[in-house]
Amino acid sequence: MKISIADYEDYLFDHYKSHGIDTSLFMKLVEEVGEVAEVLNKRDGRKASVNEDLKSQLANELVDVIHYAFAIASLNQINLNDVILEKDKKASIKYHHERNLEQFMSER
Repeated sequence: MKISIADYEDYLFDHYKSHGIDTSLFMKLVEEVGEVAEVLNKRDGRKASVNEDLKSQLANELVDVIHYAFAIASLNQINLNDVILEKDKKASIKYHHERNLEQFMSER
């Protein structure tokens, strides 16, 4: 099953609309970013790791980061699909990319 950004935003809005507090969600987001850093430090040998599935851990922590970032956006009625495309267009011009995300998607 594939989900769209809009589906995920709608789901998270439904989940958090009655009790989602931006500052609480932001604190969880920061916590999860720290956990991503911890996994990367283990992977790169800056922190001890014994028989751990670091790829799986990294995937799970990144999903947590996405979850909380999307939840904050959803509660603030931010359409991430539109913002991602708009920001990518500006970045592709600024950094002289060969093509932007919208062009990439239309070429697929």
